[in-house]
Amino acid sequence: MKQLSEILSDVKTLSVKGNRDVMAGDVTFDSRKVKAGSLFVAVKGTHTDGHDYIPAVISAGAVVVVCERLPETLDPKVTYVQVADTSFALGQIASAWYDNPSSNLKLVGITGTNGKTTTVTLLFNLFREAGYHAGLLSTISNRIDDEEIASTHTTPDAVELNSLLSQMVDRGCDYCFMEVSSHSIVQNRIAGLTFAGGIFSNITHDHLDFHVTFDEYLKAKKRFFDELPSGAFALTNLDDRNGRVMLQNTQALKKSYSLMTMADFKGRIIETPLDGLHLEIDGKEIWCRLVGQFNAYNILAVYSAAVLLGEEPFDVLTILSRLGSVEGRFDYMKSSDGIIAIVDYAHTPDALQNVLDTISNLRTGNETLITVVGCGGDRDRTKRPIMAQIAGRMSDKVIITSDNPRSEEPEAIISEMLAGIEGEYSRKVIKITDRREAIKTACAMARPGDVILVAGKGHEKYQEINGVRHHFDDKEQLREFLQ
Repeated sequence: MKQLSEILSDVKTLSVKGNRDVMAGDVTFDSRKVKAGSLFVAVKGTHTDGHDYIPAVISAGAVVVVCERLPETLDPKVTYVQVADTSFALGQIASAWYDNPSSNLKLVGITGTNGKTTTVTLLFNLFREAGYHAGLLSTISNRIDDEEIASTHTTPDAVELNSLLSQMVDRGCDYCFMEVSSHSIVQNRIAGLTFAGGIFSNITHDHLDFHVTFDEYLKAKKRFFDELPSGAFALTNLDDRNGRVMLQNTQALKKSYSLMTMADFKGRIIETPLDGLHLEIDGKEIWCRLVGQFNAYNILAVYSAAVLLGEEPFDVLTILSRLGSVEGRFDYMKSSDGIIAIVDYAHTPDALQNVLDTISNLRTGNETLITVVGCGGDRDRTKRPIMAQIAGRMSDKVIITSDNPRSEEPEAIISEMLAGIEGEYSRKVIKITDRREAIKTACAMARPGDVILVAGKGHEKYQEINGVRHHFDDKEQLREFLQ
C-alpha cells in the first residue's frame, strides 16, 4: 500500500478531487486488472481509450482514477487526479510505485533502427563476464543475471518495465541494458526513468506504419537524447548522417564512435572473414567472433559505452574477443556437405542490404546465394517492394515467402513485394507462400559451398497467422532439411 501523495511526488497535476491521503493497493492502466484499492490510469491507446472504462473500474473497486478528462459525475468514494498526459503520468507513477528503481542501478538505453538487440546483449554479457550483476531488456528476452523472463515487446509497458527494474535492484544488479524502441518513446513507456547513458546506432526506413513520416520517426529517436539528464552520457554513431542530430539538444555528456571519420572512439576493420572480425579499436587490435561490418559498429558501440561506464579499455577488449553472436543475428550454421545457412532478423531494407553486403564480401565468387525473405503483415507496407528489389539485386536466387502475415493475406503481401522485382531480376525469383516449403526448397536447390540466407524472423520461434501464433523456428527448419 502506498499513499497517493507519495505516488504523485513527481507528477504535475492539473487538479485533484477527493482525498489526497488515500492509500492505493496497486497501479494499473488495464481495466481488466482493477480490484479493490487499485489506482487506475486512463490511458488513450491506439484502439481504445481508458477514459471509457472509468465507470467499470470504479465498480470494480478502484479508489483513485488518473485521467485527462474528469467525468461529468464524480463518485465521492473515489479520488480523481487530472493530468495533461496520462501516458506520461503513468511512467512517473509506476516509477514512484516501485521506489524509482532506475535511480538505484545504472540504466543504459540504446535506440536506432538496427543493432539494438545485439548491442544490449553484448553489453549484458560483457558486464556479466566482468563480474557484475546485470539486467537485460531486449526483443529476444528479458534477463536478471541467469534468469530469463519471456519478452513480448521491444520495450515493456511502464508498469512492467518498472516492475522488472525493481526486481533487478532487489537482486543486486549494478546495471541494466535495454532497447528503447521509437514506439516506447512516443508512447511514454520510458517516462519517469533515470538513464545513466543513451546510445544511438543508426536510423533507416522502418515503422512508417506508426510514425507516418521519416521526420516523425527521427524526432522520436531524438527525443530520447533530448530528455537524458546532465549526469548521463549520449553516445552516437557519426557514420550515420543523422548521428549528430541526436546530440543537438541533449544535456548529457556528448560522445561519438566511428569507423569512417574522427570520433571519440575510433575503429577500423582490418579483415572480415566468414568466421569473425579483425578490428583495430583505439589503436589496439582485436579478433571478434561476430561477422560483418554492421557487427563492427555494434562492437565499437559496446566498447565505447563500457569505457564511458568506467571499465578499463584493455579489459573490455579482452572480454569482447570471447563473446559470441546473438541468436537470430547473422546466426551461422554449416551442413556436413558444406552448405552454409544464415538466419538473420533483417526485416528492414537497410538491415537486409547490410546482411547481403556482408555475405557478398565473404564470397569467393563460386557460391550460389539463395535468399528466402518475406515481410510482416500489419506493418509498414512501403518497405515491401524495396526489400524484394534488394534481395533480387544482391542474390543469385530469391524465394519470396510469408513472414508473419498477422491479419493480412500472405498472397497480398507477396504481391506487394513482387512489385519491386523487374527486368533481369525477375528471372531469379520464385514465390512459395508456405515458409516451411520455401526453406525446404532453398535447401534442395543448394549445393556444397552455396549460401542460404533466411531473413526476417531471426530469433522468433513462431509464425503469426490470422492473429494466432504457431510454433515456427527458421533454424529448426534448416537443420531438418540440411541433414
